[in-house]
Amino acid sequence: MSQDLEQSFVKQLKENQNIIHKICRLYTSGEDAHKDLFQEITIQLWKAYPKFRGDSKFSTWAYRVALNTAITLYRKSTRSIQTSNFDTSNVFIKQEEYNYEEEEQIKLLYQAVHQLNDIEKALVFMYLEDKDYEEISETLGISQVNARVKMNRIKTKLKKILNP
Repeated sequence: MSQDLEQSFVKQLKENQNIIHKICRLYTSGEDAHKDLFQEITIQLWKAYPKFRGDSKFSTWAYRVALNTAITLYRKSTRSIQTSNFDTSNVFIKQEEYNYEEEEQIKLLYQAVHQLNDIEKALVFMYLEDKDYEEISETLGISQVNARVKMNRIKTKLKKILNP
């Protein structure tokens, strides 16, 4: 791969790595699983990057790859995440430390979100990232109307979980 492609990927990944951290937080519990999933998503993004045509924003494309990777691995094994071998001599980006001491309300919200199914988790995540329904529907491959209906149902479901 060319040096320009590598530099472009590293730049985009650095600018969007918080997306990946948030997805990791939704689909894992514990720092080691978080780091493993972060690494696996990064590997999958790198493998797919040469095919990225720029038809959508990098962040939208990264959401799609990251969510698909997380969901696939989550479904394979909810206890441990299998990762690909990765030559550490070619590490492109230093992973920033992620603060696990969030406010109590955020922890409660994540606990509630963990009870949702995979698609519901992805929808909530994108909604909380202030993505519009057009981008949500494009990323998840559902209609805008379906995304809105699902989001309203999820809000009701979360209210019941958080306020039994």
